[in-house]
Order: sequence, then C-alpha cells, then structure tokens
Amino acid sequence: MQITEVTYADAIPIESYGPGFFRIGGQVIEGGALIHAAGARSWQGYDDIDSILALKGQIDFIVLGTGETMMPINRAFRQALDEAEIGIEPMASPTACRTYNVLVSEGRRVAAVLLPV
Repeated sequence: MQITEVTYADAIPIESYGPGFFRIGGQVIEGGALIHAAGARSWQGYDDIDSILALKGQIDFIVLGTGETMMPINRAFRQALDEAEIGIEPMASPTACRTYNVLVSEGRRVAAVLLPV
C-alpha cells in the first residue's frame, strides 16, 4: 500500500492538543487558540472577536471548537461574524482540529478558533 504524506503549502497544521493546550507548528498555546494561514496565537474566547474580524478578506469561514463537546454559539458572536460575511461551523474542539487540518491541506481559506478541552 502506498501512503502519501499530507503537505501544507500555505498553512500551519494543528499538531496536537491536550488538556488546556494546543500544539501548532511546534508552538504550544495554553488555553484558547486562533490558527490561520499566517500563524497562530492565543485566543481569549467569545469576547476576542476583533482578532477574527481582522481576518476579513483572508478567510471565508472559521471552524469553531467549542471545547470537549459541541456547544451553542454565543448569539452576539455569530451576529458579528455574519455582518463581516465570515461563515462559522461549530463543533467539538477535537473534531475542529481534524477538520481544520483537512481543509487547509486542500488549500481552503479557513481559520480555526478553538476552546481547550
């Protein structure tokens, strides 16, 4: 069987996650994380909407990792993204990590916003 390794030409993949952290491109981010093609940084939760809105025009949508399980999205958060024409796909954070990696390997213009497990 031939196995082809996934390459990420224009993005940094999420390498791993654990209780309270994410490892992205060799960097450990404690707590929440925002990952996109240009880099990764800490994310402070739903009140930190400006960091996502700053990506307008660079991304088409975000995958939102809501923690260990999928949770409802804060209404004001969703409305701000809708007004900026940035789509959102909520899911549990482990699923969001895998989904983000698949989408960026396909060259999609996506960011991941993750709450820790």
